Amino acid sequence: MSYSIFQSARSRRNGTFHNLEAGLEEQIEALREELTELTRLVGKSSRSQSEKIRTQANAGYDELLGRSEDLLRELQDRYQRGASEMRHTVRKHPLATVGAAAAFGLVIAFLARR
Repeated sequence: MSYSIFQSARSRRNGTFHNLEAGLEEQIEALREELTELTRLVGKSSRSQSEKIRTQANAGYDELLGRSEDLLRELQDRYQRGASEMRHTVRKHPLATVGAAAAFGLVIAFLARR
């Protein structure tokens, strides 16, 4: 009879361990499924964020390109106005222009000697 008492206690323990093992396996499987879903969501979110950043970068690039073209046009206009004013001044005051060029040349020669 003592054998049957130990046998029933052992089978109850084995049943408990079996239930515990089955519960752990179910939890592990549930965790795997959750990790798979989380990985899918993170991948989707990453693609969404990268697309958003790419769109912002393209918009910034287009804006920078537009600004640089505007700046280049403005610089070209200023250069043309400056050149036109210079020609007008040289035509209006030819002797003063020759004198200023000579003075400028003397200053450069003086600085070059040092």
